[in-house]
Order: sequence, then C-alpha cells, then structure tokens
Amino acid sequence: MSAPINDGGPAFPCAYYSEPIGSIGPQFTIKGGMTIRDYFAAAALQAMDLTTQHTYLEYAQDAYAFADAMLKAREAK
Repeated sequence: MSAPINDGGPAFPCAYYSEPIGSIGPQFTIKGGMTIRDYFAAAALQAMDLTTQHTYLEYAQDAYAFADAMLKAREAK
C-alpha cells in the first residue's frame, strides 16, 4: 500500500456555523474545496509551454510533480 499523498489541506476553506436537527447547539464546521496541491498544480500549469508535443496527461502529471515539490519545500524549515 502506498503512502497517502500530502495535499496540503484546503486552499480556501469555508468556515460556518450550523445547527443540525437534534443537535445540542451550533456546530463550527470547516469545509474546503480545492486543496493546496490542486492550487499549486494549477499555478504550475499556467507557467508551462503548452506548444510542445505532450499529451494532456503528461502536462497534468508535470503540474502535480511541481505541486508536490512546492509542498515539500513548505515543509523544510
């Protein structure tokens, strides 16, 4: 089994209070959409030269390789 991918957590989390039916009081919830890894991959993709002869899958794989490197650099102290 492979190690889980570090996605960096949510890039733009949304925090809100909700009071589900039957609860004792309001509950604080944080939900995120895209992850930091997705955000970094999208940014890396914008900087790529898309005129070269690669498939879309290769571009995506390269973008996520950059994103993984950026997440790793964030961990370095």
